[in-house]
Amino acid sequence: MIGTSGFSYSDWQGVFYPMELSKAKWLEYYAQKYEFCELNFSYYRMPQPQQMEKYLEYPIKYAIKAHRTMTHDRLEAKAARQDFSHAVRVLQQDDHLAAVLLQFPFSFKYLPDNRRYLHEMLEDLADLPLVIEFRHPGWIKDSVFEELRKRAWGVSMLDSPEISGGMPRFDAVTSDIAYLRFHGRNTENWWKGDNVSRYDYEYSTSELEEWLPRIIDMSKAAKTTYISFNNHARGQAIKNANQLKTILKKAEHL
Repeated sequence: MIGTSGFSYSDWQGVFYPMELSKAKWLEYYAQKYEFCELNFSYYRMPQPQQMEKYLEYPIKYAIKAHRTMTHDRLEAKAARQDFSHAVRVLQQDDHLAAVLLQFPFSFKYLPDNRRYLHEMLEDLADLPLVIEFRHPGWIKDSVFEELRKRAWGVSMLDSPEISGGMPRFDAVTSDIAYLRFHGRNTENWWKGDNVSRYDYEYSTSELEEWLPRIIDMSKAAKTTYISFNNHARGQAIKNANQLKTILKKAEHL
């Protein structure tokens, strides 16, 4: 399944959403085009059960990003995990929950305290479909992948700039879920940009085609494959998601 990281962007109006379409109708329109979406508002605001009910209205699956108190701030993390889990379970109705995405920052290094913290959190959320995204390359090692496989915890593969200190390219499917996120290759803004400029990048068709053999292998190794485009500025994620859909459809007829 292919989708985007978020759907509620004002600069998508006129690019993806019709100009006359009200914001209240954006999710309904998105669900007519895509089967999958990442919800990222939950990183900034703790989701509430009643709030999550509106996402059950459409035939679409969601990955929901963990709140920042769980992955970045780690303040009152135990209570945050309980609140977050309570709200997210609403999405399990009628199988709307694709995954819980735990995106850790570069500062979350492969250290004993962090390893213990991660294990504790994953245990607390173990009855949810979990996918971990590491941003520090120290975590990319066989021993980590082996432990994730033992617990059936997923890991997110990334397309991001190949720069010093950045994440290396790797292929790993550690649960029934194969997960891939396209962050763009904006080398200049990767370390100094904000959550818009860092991901401001439009993939070429050839750059997406590079991923075709790897996506095919991912799909063979998992029950479900989710691919999300996070390069949301000016609707670039929509354009690239559609391009990848076309590439995969053509590959089916080879």
